[in-house]
Amino acid sequence: MKKNRKSEGNIEGPLKVRDAALQLGISFPTIKQWIYKKKIRSVQTAGGHHRIPESEVDRLLFRTRGKTEAQRKEEIRRVSGRNQLVGRIESVQISGLVAEVRISIGGQHVTSIITARSAREMHLKRGQTAAALIKATEVMILRV
Repeated sequence: MKKNRKSEGNIEGPLKVRDAALQLGISFPTIKQWIYKKKIRSVQTAGGHHRIPESEVDRLLFRTRGKTEAQRKEEIRRVSGRNQLVGRIESVQISGLVAEVRISIGGQHVTSIITARSAREMHLKRGQTAAALIKATEVMILRV
């Protein structure tokens, strides 16, 4: 007995072209051109309709957000935290699963422990500009 896809709820699988275009933030004609130019992989149904595998949408999702590289970077950097301190990376020490990243900000230093994988994925190196995003439930003041 063949199951009806609509009655099964959220099923992962190929997306209709229009749905894939919406997820990617592009127009229907653009995604059709991508299919014809083989910029995006599609499979055809028995009726000749194109379907886009979710893996293809995932692969292209980051690349299509924003029209320019600067716009894409700006979109990624949007976060709700306002305590962003920009400085220079003074050192990155990776040991096992963790990395210690030390940033110099206006003569002061902020040290963060992050995963080694994150440090490698961001290609963190001494001398680069980076921001420390500070999120805390409490801020203490010390009179000096």
